[in-house]
Amino acid sequence: MTKARGRWPKVDPDSGVEDVTLVILEWLGEQGVGAMIRVDAERMRDGLPAWTFAAHGGPLPVGMKVDGDSIAECMERALLRLREAGLAVPF
Repeated sequence: MTKARGRWPKVDPDSGVEDVTLVILEWLGEQGVGAMIRVDAERMRDGLPAWTFAAHGGPLPVGMKVDGDSIAECMERALLRLREAGLAVPF
């Protein structure tokens, strides 16, 4: 959720973020941030948001976890949260 209004950010399905997810994870590692993305088959089967992004360490003041129905949705939300935390992710 965004802090400003408490709503989910709008996801741009044409952003291509899923194509650069590994590059983003590598860049985060270079900044000292431990990060991962995963898919949970049980949550997918149950119709719940199956994709999870988690990150901690480095310049992040606290760890973070973001869920989404697709990898694109999950990463769009993660990028928003990372930027809110002060990381200028180059994407």
